Amino acid sequence: MLVLTRKRGERILIGDDIVVTVMDVKGDSVRIGIEAPSGVRIHRAEVVEAVSEANVAAAAEPAEDTAGLADALGRRRPADPE
Repeated sequence: MLVLTRKRGERILIGDDIVVTVMDVKGDSVRIGIEAPSGVRIHRAEVVEAVSEANVAAAAEPAEDTAGLADALGRRRPADPE
């Protein structure tokens, strides 16, 4: 891991097309701005972890819980063609 010290307004370059700028520092909080191509996904780690944990929990649900949903979906009438 590379550890850097930066001040407000200073930037970090990642590769040729990602720029991280220190926007503000207040106490022990730092606001950063990230400029990256639209194809680069940027997510907060705690959100990714929470979604992953929720997916694992949902996948562990007992089969009888999903059986009712499958039964209900099976009884739906098909949509009328337009």
